[in-house]
Amino acid sequence: MTAYEKVMAARDSKKLTAVDYIAHMFGESFIELHGDRRYADDRAIIAGLAMLYDMPVTVIGIEKGRNTRERMERNFGQAHPEGYRKALRLMKQAEKFHRPVLCLVDTSGAFPGIGAEERGQGQAIAENLMEMMTLKTPVLTILIGEGGSGGALALAVADEVWMFENAVYSVISPEGCASILWKDSSKAPEAAEALKMTAQDLFGLGVIERIIRQPKAEDSAMFESFKLLISRTFEKNLELPVDELVDKRYNRFRQIGTQHI
Repeated sequence: MTAYEKVMAARDSKKLTAVDYIAHMFGESFIELHGDRRYADDRAIIAGLAMLYDMPVTVIGIEKGRNTRERMERNFGQAHPEGYRKALRLMKQAEKFHRPVLCLVDTSGAFPGIGAEERGQGQAIAENLMEMMTLKTPVLTILIGEGGSGGALALAVADEVWMFENAVYSVISPEGCASILWKDSSKAPEAAEALKMTAQDLFGLGVIERIIRQPKAEDSAMFESFKLLISRTFEKNLELPVDELVDKRYNRFRQIGTQHI
């Protein structure tokens, strides 16, 4: 597949979304929590508590929806400031009880509307970046579809970042990049290649730690091995002294790109 074909696969309305992964991995153990305690509850972000085998975890996912009605309810996976503040509230709660945090990211970007800007969209994202960098509990982020700009990064300051094989992760969409560079959005396929936004590109650049095979809804064995991999990663990081965990996360981001110059 070309880079742009992978962008199309990441946007495919038939692929599994965050609620599907939560249902397959956590089932009835998932308890959704709502609201940022400041303004409202953002339906673009689904968040709550769940059991990963016998381990309590906090799960935060960006949800696009699976049909037109759901996508409108979820704002097409474009979170408002209150969504990021809800996520941060639950991450700080997880830190208090030393629960690992699992983030599932699938968004074209944070919502760019006037209301979101008036309520501090940029500040909400910046606060997440700052707080996640020093969060005193393990954090794992998995790109399950699109990972667009600061809207994705706001949930991706983690100890490790994984991507599904057909996911993408970039500072801008190929169409947006082509419109800026060439004033022609039809050059999106060329922009996708230049942006190095596929899982394979980003693994080679040291931006992500692991590429995961794209699971299908009926593939229960794949979900079981996926859960086991997440559980072992959390167990490994829970054994680390808190200061070492935070230092490793900080150094992970400081070192991105340096070994590939």
